[in-house]
Amino acid sequence: MTEPGIVLVVDDTPTKRYILSSWLRRAGHEVIEAGGGEEALQTLTAHHVDLIVLDVRLPDIPGYEVCERIKADPATSAIPVIQVSANAISVRERAEGLERGADAYLAEPIEPAEFAATVEAMLRYYRARWRAELMAERLAGLADVTLRMNEAESFDALLSVAVEGSAKVLGRFCGTLALLPDGRTRRFRARPGEVATAHNAAPGLLDRLGRLVEREAARTHVFTLDAEDWRGLLPDVQIEGSSTGVLCRTKNARAPIYLGVEARPALDADEVNLLRQLGQQLALAVDALRAYTEEHAIALTLQRSLLPTRIPEVPGLRVALRYQPAVDNIEVGGDFYEVLPIGDRVLVAIGDVEGHSLHAATVMAELRHAMRASFIMQMDLSASLDLLNRMMRRYHPRMTATLCLMLIDPATGEVEVGNAGHIPPLFAGPGSAYHSLGNLLLGALPEDYQVDRLKLPPGGTMLLFTDGLVEDRHISLDDRLEHARRLAETVEDDLEEFAERMLGAFGAREDDVALVVVRREG
Repeated sequence: MTEPGIVLVVDDTPTKRYILSSWLRRAGHEVIEAGGGEEALQTLTAHHVDLIVLDVRLPDIPGYEVCERIKADPATSAIPVIQVSANAISVRERAEGLERGADAYLAEPIEPAEFAATVEAMLRYYRARWRAELMAERLAGLADVTLRMNEAESFDALLSVAVEGSAKVLGRFCGTLALLPDGRTRRFRARPGEVATAHNAAPGLLDRLGRLVEREAARTHVFTLDAEDWRGLLPDVQIEGSSTGVLCRTKNARAPIYLGVEARPALDADEVNLLRQLGQQLALAVDALRAYTEEHAIALTLQRSLLPTRIPEVPGLRVALRYQPAVDNIEVGGDFYEVLPIGDRVLVAIGDVEGHSLHAATVMAELRHAMRASFIMQMDLSASLDLLNRMMRRYHPRMTATLCLMLIDPATGEVEVGNAGHIPPLFAGPGSAYHSLGNLLLGALPEDYQVDRLKLPPGGTMLLFTDGLVEDRHISLDDRLEHARRLAETVEDDLEEFAERMLGAFGAREDDVALVVVRREG
C-alpha cells in the first residue's frame, strides 16, 4: 500500500468534486479542492501537492491548457496529473489529453476501485521519480563538494567548502570539527545557503568526542547525540535537538574529523549514506592537505639548511639575499647562492641545478661545496668553472646547472665575472643593463670558460637572480627580463627594501627564486 498523499481535485461541478474527494479521503489522502483552472494554478503556488485530479472541461481555462501549464513549470512539472471527463471520452480526445501532459486519463463514469488504483499507481510513480531525482541531485552535489574540497589550498577553505556543501546537499544545519597540523581544533558550521562561520574549539575535543561515541575499531563511525551531550562538549553550542554525525579517520593513528547535521527529522538511509561519504571524503582531503603541508615544510627546511645561514660582514660591500620557494611545489629545488670572503676579495655566486627533487638538492649541495673547495688553493674563475663542469659531466651526466661567479674587490671596485649559462648580472640604477651573456651551462659539453673584467663604481649596485623570478608560461622570457631591468632602474638606499620590491613585483612564483643584491659602498 502506497503512503497517502496530498491530492488537488479540480472540477467545476461541486457534486462530482465531492464524490472524488470522498473516495480519496476514504483511502487516507489529504484533499485540496479547486473549482477552476485559475484557482488550481494559484493553489499550486501556495501548497505542496503530490497529485492532481483535473477535469477536462473547466469554465475559465480548458483542462488541457491547465495541464500544459503545470508541466511547463519546473516547480510542478513532476507532479502526476490524472485527467477525468464525462464528455471528452473519444480516443482522439483521450490521446490529446495524454499528449498535452496528462499522466493518466479516466473516462466517466469511473469505478471507485479503478480510481483508487490509478491514484495509488501515480503516487508510487511520482515518489519513485522524486527519490531518483533527489538522489541524482545529491550525488551531483557530492561530486561537486568533493571536487572543491580537493581544490582547497588551506584548511579553513577546505572546511568551509565541506560544511557549506554538506549543508546544501542534505538541506540541514551542518557542523564540522578537524585538528590542524598546528595543534588547533577548528570548528565550522553553516545553514543551507549561508556562508560558514569558523571558531577555534577546545584542545582535545575530538578525542573526547571519540571516547564518548566510539564502541568499535571502525575508522568511520556514524552516531547520534542529543543536545545535552553536545553542550557537555561545547558549552556555547546552539542546538536544541539531536544531531547525527560521522567520525572518520583514514588511519588508526590519525586524528579523526567530525561532520554532523541536525537530526530533525531523522535522516533516512540515503541521507546517512551521503553523510558517511561526505565525511570520508573530508577525512581524505584533510589528510592530503596535512601531508602536503608537512612535506612542504620539510622541503623548505631542507632547502634553507643547504643555503648560507647568515650574510658575512664585508668592509666596503653591502649584500642582501633572498630565497623564495615556489608557491605550489613541495619538492626541494636546486637554487642556491653564496657570499664568501676570500682574502681581500669577495666571491658572490648564484646558481640553479635543473629539476625539483631530493636528488636535485643533493647535487646542488655537492656543487656548492665543490665550488667553495675550488677556491682554497687559487682564485681563478675559469679554472673553477672548468672543474665544476668536469665534475657534473663525470658524476651527474644526465643533469645540468647554471652558475654565475663574481669575484669583487671592494677597495678598487674591480670585478671578475664568469658565467656558465646563467642569467647575466644586472647593473641596477639609472640606465640599468645586463652584463653580456656568458658560456655554456655546466654539465653539457666541454667548454673554455671566459672571464670578463669590469669596474663597479662607488655606490654601484649589481643584482643576480635565478630564472624562477622571471620565467612565466604565457609571457616571453625577453619581456620578463626587460620588466626586471626597468624595475631595477630605481634602487632604494636600503638594499633589503630593494630586494623585497623586486620579489613582490613578480608575485607568487611557480618556481623557486634566489636573489642576491651587492652594492659597493662609496
